[in-house]
Amino acid sequence: MKQFELIEAHVRGAVQWLKLGVEAVGAGVIGMGILMALGQLLPMLLRRRTANFTAVRLSLARYLALALEFQLGADILSTAIAPSWQQIGQLGAIAVIRTVLNVFLSKEMREEQASVAEEHVVSKTEQP
Repeated sequence: MKQFELIEAHVRGAVQWLKLGVEAVGAGVIGMGILMALGQLLPMLLRRRTANFTAVRLSLARYLALALEFQLGADILSTAIAPSWQQIGQLGAIAVIRTVLNVFLSKEMREEQASVAEEHVVSKTEQP
């Protein structure tokens, strides 16, 4: 029985490290998204072309959606090692919230992409 408990402790430790790594990747993706969005935004501000931030929003939204997927993966790993039903319930609630955020973010991204595509078609037809 002691050997089983030792193996279980090692597995829990490995999963906790993996969870931490997945969360770190998610945080890194958010950081990269912020840097990329700033890289797009700053030239717009310097040229005083602030009328339409759709491209910047879409770029940042893609990174946020990807980061949410990583965070959800970390939540799933947490449920594998959660020792109590209360912790499993809390993790489940967090996972549901992140999933709902991701669904709405994805929906908004699709709408923005359709809007950008429509604007592109209109601008092409208006050119001589």
